[in-house]
Amino acid sequence: MLLSLKGNFPPAILALADGTVFIGNSIGATGTTVGEVVFNTAITGYQEILTDPSYCQQIVTLTYPHIGNYGVSTEDIEADKVHAAGLIIKDLPLLASNFRQTETLAQYLVRENTVAIANIDTRKLTRLLRSKGAQNGAIVGLAQGQTVTQALIDEALAAAKAAPNMAGLDLAKVVSTKASYEWTQTEWVLGTGYGKLESPQFHVVAYDYGVKLNILRMLAQRGCKVTVVPAQTPAAEVLAMKPDGVFLSNGPGDPEPCDYAIKATRTIVDSGVPTFGICLGHQIMALAAGAKTFKMANSHHGANHPVKDLDTGRVSITSQNHGFAVDMASLPDSLRATHVSLFDGTLQGLAHKDKPAFCFQGHPEASPGPHDIAYLFDRFTDAMRAAKAA
Repeated sequence: MLLSLKGNFPPAILALADGTVFIGNSIGATGTTVGEVVFNTAITGYQEILTDPSYCQQIVTLTYPHIGNYGVSTEDIEADKVHAAGLIIKDLPLLASNFRQTETLAQYLVRENTVAIANIDTRKLTRLLRSKGAQNGAIVGLAQGQTVTQALIDEALAAAKAAPNMAGLDLAKVVSTKASYEWTQTEWVLGTGYGKLESPQFHVVAYDYGVKLNILRMLAQRGCKVTVVPAQTPAAEVLAMKPDGVFLSNGPGDPEPCDYAIKATRTIVDSGVPTFGICLGHQIMALAAGAKTFKMANSHHGANHPVKDLDTGRVSITSQNHGFAVDMASLPDSLRATHVSLFDGTLQGLAHKDKPAFCFQGHPEASPGPHDIAYLFDRFTDAMRAAKAA
């Protein structure tokens, strides 16, 4: 954003729990928001990031400096609303240009009542988060005519310090659907948009811990009629639907408090139904088998994370969004590691040795991000096909 045009946007304050303060400009809703401040290294996909339920109670810093240049499209959503607690960027381009654009990023943020700040040094902020780890923060977006005062800065600092710690928070049941529903929409194609599943080959029951819509689309694209159920649905209800497979979705927060999900997953995996988990679902599958999870010092958020498949040696560039991980050293004999991060060596995938159940920490649906790891969806349909033929 040109400095001469900063006056078009009112001031905003970003305060971190460690006392660091940034002054920028408000490009979203007026008001105050709090959450865990994390950084994401993706260059594109800001709308998908904002609407990803896994970002519930998190304020996202985008490290790429120019955000908003292609506007917003009604098709590029991962949930029915913005779930991120707030947005932090460096530059908001003066011009947004895309043939699919329906509104600008700033207009979208205001309409979604999302507080956001621009014109701060995101490089400095990212280095701080990298060295100290994710920490709580607050954004105060001021109204036109308001000015930054020490009293407002003090209020922002107090709000940041009072924000709840992500460790111990069960947010899956907060963002989950309240009622079951069917899903048949397939992936987007240029010129035609989204398609519809016509001849289902499999019935998948998907636990919604904060599911991204593109996951459901990729399942439908592979012939799966999907029944999405609330996070706290008992295993008996799911098994009574006689699914060909069960999917455990991504989601926000700490996996350990999700005792209802851990219990249900243990029963489902033990039943022998093919089961596939992503992100939070990966962590829940591990906990259900007796492994442990931990809060990461530096969480993974971005679309450029290299992951190695231990079975094939193949390296995939993946999309990631998680602040908790499964402790590799805690894996019981029933599980084996299948993927590891080449950034920090953390566990990225695992599989049961004697059950058709496996999971992945990153986001193979790649929305946003690369498509390298999408083969895991094919692995899931192959498992269901084998189970039906047995």
